[in-house]
Amino acid sequence: MNLETARRRADELRREIAEHNYNYYVLDAPVISDAEYDRLFKELQAIEAEHPDLATADSPTQRVGATPAGDFRPVKRETPMLSLENAFGEDELREFEARVRRFLGLAGEVAIATVAEPKIDGVAVDLVYEEGVLAVGSTRGDGTTGEDITQNLRTIRSIPLRLRASERGEMPAVLSVRGEVFLPLADFRALNREREERGEPAFANPRNMAAGSLRQLDSRITAARPLDAFFYTIGVKRGGPRIRTQWELLEYLPELGFKVNPLARRTLDLDHALAYVRELEGRRDELEYEIDGVVIKVDDFALQEELGLKSRSPRWAIAVKFASRQETTRVKDIRVQVGRTGVLTPVALLEPVRIGGVEVRRATLHNLDEIQRKDVQIGDTVLVGRAGDVIPEVVQVILERRTGEERPFVMPDRCPVCGSEVVREAGEVAYRCRGLACPAQVRERIRHFGGRGGMDIEGLGDKLVLKLVERELVRDVADLYHLDQETLAGLERMGEKSAANLLASISASKAAPLDRFLFALGIRHVGETVARDLAAHFGALAPILDATEEDLLAVEGVGPEVARAVQSFFSDPANRRAIEALRAAGVEPQGVARAAQSGALAGKTVVFTGTLGRMTRHEAEQALLARGGKVGSSVSKATHYVVAGENPGTKVERARAAGVPVLTEDEFLALLGHE
Repeated sequence: MNLETARRRADELRREIAEHNYNYYVLDAPVISDAEYDRLFKELQAIEAEHPDLATADSPTQRVGATPAGDFRPVKRETPMLSLENAFGEDELREFEARVRRFLGLAGEVAIATVAEPKIDGVAVDLVYEEGVLAVGSTRGDGTTGEDITQNLRTIRSIPLRLRASERGEMPAVLSVRGEVFLPLADFRALNREREERGEPAFANPRNMAAGSLRQLDSRITAARPLDAFFYTIGVKRGGPRIRTQWELLEYLPELGFKVNPLARRTLDLDHALAYVRELEGRRDELEYEIDGVVIKVDDFALQEELGLKSRSPRWAIAVKFASRQETTRVKDIRVQVGRTGVLTPVALLEPVRIGGVEVRRATLHNLDEIQRKDVQIGDTVLVGRAGDVIPEVVQVILERRTGEERPFVMPDRCPVCGSEVVREAGEVAYRCRGLACPAQVRERIRHFGGRGGMDIEGLGDKLVLKLVERELVRDVADLYHLDQETLAGLERMGEKSAANLLASISASKAAPLDRFLFALGIRHVGETVARDLAAHFGALAPILDATEEDLLAVEGVGPEVARAVQSFFSDPANRRAIEALRAAGVEPQGVARAAQSGALAGKTVVFTGTLGRMTRHEAEQALLARGGKVGSSVSKATHYVVAGENPGTKVERARAAGVPVLTEDEFLALLGHE
């Protein structure tokens, strides 16, 4: 390919890939399969490798990260990123409205339209685009000066590298857009589990992990973490169409390629805003990301300008904070639990306390270094925090409450489960049990293997796994497939019917989808998302078993660390023997069929809620994926259908409010048949 032909093809590929990124990461509505996307991406990589001068700053290939930077240079802003005044409850919000009215000279009967948006508990960033191309991205810093983290922000796929053309008019010559970078809760939990298995300290909350990811000097580390971002305001805008309201801005930003929170709402008066705050606080635990309140802004930009700014915050906006998710209680004892990789994790046993409507009796202490850093002792009065459904943790010790009767925790030198030696390897914070046959490790591996997201063996609960391991009926996962009716029925509280049901579920799991099998194996760094990516890319188990690191790096979403972990796992003779034992027992994971790109569900995003009767949720999702559709987790304007089974949740109400069609299971099955 000559240089001119390569230039034209590279430009074409960059435009096409950027469009697919927008459909996937912003609209949540892909129009091509992952395999097709991979082919386009690899073609662009090849052209840029052959002609390095053709690589541009806005190329999608720049998202994989670059070599480590020396430091973060300061970035001075033209307009500062201001803080928001906080309101705690209805009275303070009404005081805010009264101040706005007094300043504007508006009578009480004149309604003031506002826009209410979820307050994301993330990391504030500022992006500057020049002639439509991302030029500089920075942290908030002190508001006026931030740190240059451009290369790290380029790795986040919901951030456009080049702005899209809007039908509203010409592209702004300069545009500063501000938003919040966050880490979804499911990814936060998965990454923390992986860190603890590696003996690394866990992050306290998603915001800390997002902040740590953005401040990596090696942007390849940032690229390996599934960060996301919502945008909500602009700092500087020169040129382009005139935007008159905050609501109009939230409609304009997606046209340029930015992701805005679909839960934002235009409220006609204060009572509507208050109702929204109460609604969102009630739905807080349903969300896939952390929020700690609601931001309410006067909608009209002309009124915002008239209201102006105070020294550190605007007069036209306020953050209504939710109730605290921290409570005080006492540490009754500290014990350790042993995970499937042998890591000993200290856990605080607490005097029961209710946090966010849930009774909390245990809280993680992560590791001994963390206990010593926080100076947590048995008997201490502590502040315990709970974020969403993340495991509660001890935030800090209340030293003023110490009586002198507290005692320090000592890490045991012998495993509390099997009595084997406990060691701490050089360079690690984790203590590990050395017992190869430690029942706790066997138990946790089997629980993980048969659990939800893995082989999904119904009836294989914690207590039963414990019995099977204690009686040495199951020493590894392959032993599950050699259990028989007589053995199971003889266990306490089991019975013939329960045994038969469990055996049926074990038998059904032999044909589990490939992605679930890969997740069930417990490969380090391979969560449900990576497992799905691997299954979609390779299509079958055999090519994964023999894949090189280079082969694995070609998979979308797989970085060097994951590739090394997967290749190392499958090259280990013991692991190969374990897989052969599973296959000898009849386990044959089912490869992923090539997704169709035609039919009633091709390119459609579908959200499932409630219990389906004629198929399992997983079967429904696999059927949708096989027809070129996408499974959505929450209702947004990019959702095409919501399928409601028995006892559906609030997703049905949100769908109807947003005008999204709600289908019965029979109606969904009918669409499946319309190839």
